[in-house]
Amino acid sequence: MFTMIYSILLQAQQGNWSFLIMMGLMFVIIYFFMIRPQQKKAKDQKKFIDEIKRGDYVVTIGGAHGRVAELEGDTFILEVEKGGRIKFNKSAISLEASKAANK
Repeated sequence: MFTMIYSILLQAQQGNWSFLIMMGLMFVIIYFFMIRPQQKKAKDQKKFIDEIKRGDYVVTIGGAHGRVAELEGDTFILEVEKGGRIKFNKSAISLEASKAANK
């Protein structure tokens, strides 16, 4: 790893600036197409989970469909059928599945 970085710096000292410009552009492309969308998705997921309220229809990551019956800190109770209740962590809610279920 260090030898690769050393060789890159050695090439830059020899006047090969186009290589460094190319590496910089590759980093910018990777940031905008891979890192930034993942951060945005995580931020949207956290916002959705924080805004969950009693009576919302949700789908968990495991595929359980139901309405939120109670909220208790970082957990919630999901009413899956008439009287059937299951306790989940809030992190088990799937943002994409709940949007699809509401359509």
